[in-house]
Amino acid sequence: MTIRKPLAIVAVGGNALIRDDHHLSIPDQYEAVTESATHIADMIAAGWNVVLTHGNGPQVGFILRRSELAAQEVAPVPLDYAVGDTQGAIGYMFQKALTNELHRRGIDRRVVAVVTQTCVSTDDPAFRNPAKPVGAFLDEATAKKRQAELGWTLMEDAGRGWRRTVPSPEPLEIIERDVIASLLAQGCVVIACGGGGIPVVRKNGKLSGVEAVIDKDLASALLAQELKADLLLIPTGVEQVAVNFGTPQQRWLDTMSVSEARDLIAQGQFGAGSMLPKVEAILRFVSHTGPDGHAGEGLITSPAAIKPALERRTGTWITP
Repeated sequence: MTIRKPLAIVAVGGNALIRDDHHLSIPDQYEAVTESATHIADMIAAGWNVVLTHGNGPQVGFILRRSELAAQEVAPVPLDYAVGDTQGAIGYMFQKALTNELHRRGIDRRVVAVVTQTCVSTDDPAFRNPAKPVGAFLDEATAKKRQAELGWTLMEDAGRGWRRTVPSPEPLEIIERDVIASLLAQGCVVIACGGGGIPVVRKNGKLSGVEAVIDKDLASALLAQELKADLLLIPTGVEQVAVNFGTPQQRWLDTMSVSEARDLIAQGQFGAGSMLPKVEAILRFVSHTGPDGHAGEGLITSPAAIKPALERRTGTWITP
């Protein structure tokens, strides 16, 4: 009798590849990827099947900025193509780093990166309210200058600086879901839904790309739901989620039920530009129970703490 390995969707943020303003190059990003790969390999060694998803906010911003600077020489890159570009580049980095790390450990698993499309609705209100930050953090003066010159919409992002904003519609369907499931069944480690997936809409039975960026945590939650995953893991900058963060009353959380998490959201405990979208994405997944009664769990922790967190020694678990 073959025992099914548990399946985890691991959603790594695009900012995790950017350590600081002095480490923006491709070699710098690859160095950060290789560090993340060691923690993913720990999961695989412990018996998990893994689909790795990743953000791309800074990297899409870099592509768009290069496009603007080269506008007199070459045609601009549409936003959906920029997302596709980052899926290939970041997927390649993770594919190479994970393959090398698994080989070093003597683990025979193929790593495959899948260019992934995510279907959205043309009627999504996000297209009238561009609110998703992309690109590098800018000081206010530079941001306002680009707003005047390029027509950008802007937001101040969690005290870290100003960023360009673009539409972020709700993910409705992962187009390559069945392909991803097939690769998992063959024993592959899959990298998918980069940047939340390339946003597409269906028009008269045909797929068309749209100018938007999909939240990678929401897309990861949808993928986890569609694949009936056991775990949605979102690595972040802290080992556990806290309430009353940054105050003398700060308290780290080991676990949260769905109802407890919703109460804390209603109290405004989680930052809109940091922890809130992670908790909300996990709630979508954990709250969903399939026809067979299957329900998964969510985990938020730092990359370095993934191994002990999976052993229930740290991290914040969100359970049905």
